[in-house]
Amino acid sequence: MKGVVFDFDGVLGDSEGISWDAWAYVLGDHGLHVTRDDIVACTGTRSSTTYEHFAEKADLPPYESVLQAVDQHRRSRYPTDLHGFPDAVNAVQALAMVGVPLGVASSSSRSNLDVKMGVLGLTRYFDVSVAGDEVERGKPAPDLYLVAIEQMGIDAAPSVAVEDTKVGADSAAAAGLRTVIVNRMSLDTGLHPTVSEVDPDLLLLWLGLL
Repeated sequence: MKGVVFDFDGVLGDSEGISWDAWAYVLGDHGLHVTRDDIVACTGTRSSTTYEHFAEKADLPPYESVLQAVDQHRRSRYPTDLHGFPDAVNAVQALAMVGVPLGVASSSSRSNLDVKMGVLGLTRYFDVSVAGDEVERGKPAPDLYLVAIEQMGIDAAPSVAVEDTKVGADSAAAAGLRTVIVNRMSLDTGLHPTVSEVDPDLLLLWLGLL
């Protein structure tokens, strides 16, 4: 059996800007300025990895304290400021309509992922979602995708992963999935194929269903 596994942030939901605003707000209290290089280095990774990145630059409070402040700031904005990318939402709906198994493999925590998927009304379309705090290793390790395909009951090789970062695509490819990047933030994509938008017909073609 084959299916499609989506990243969430930057693929399904336009949440990266909200998240980085939250990190900048909290880290600013500790004399840190979030740069483009920081965003490139950390986008697609778990919050713990982002914290470690900045903890090398300044003496920060414990991770749990920083994360609580970041989460409080970004969650307050999700109900009003979080929007889905129309191309990806349309693709999810089209694929679900023809019975393609769908999953999410996100670096977000379970609590944040559930809120974001609920705000966008996407939960009902997905058979499985796996969050970053539910696996031992975050992206670019393959753990998130390995758990997703196991829970979905699909085979990796004929299935497709949709990512927006090289670190995420590396994770999916390491799990054996055919991987494509929708490059919304003009980040380095490495050697992974890229598209400008998520096209359900292209995904169906790759799955051999069109």
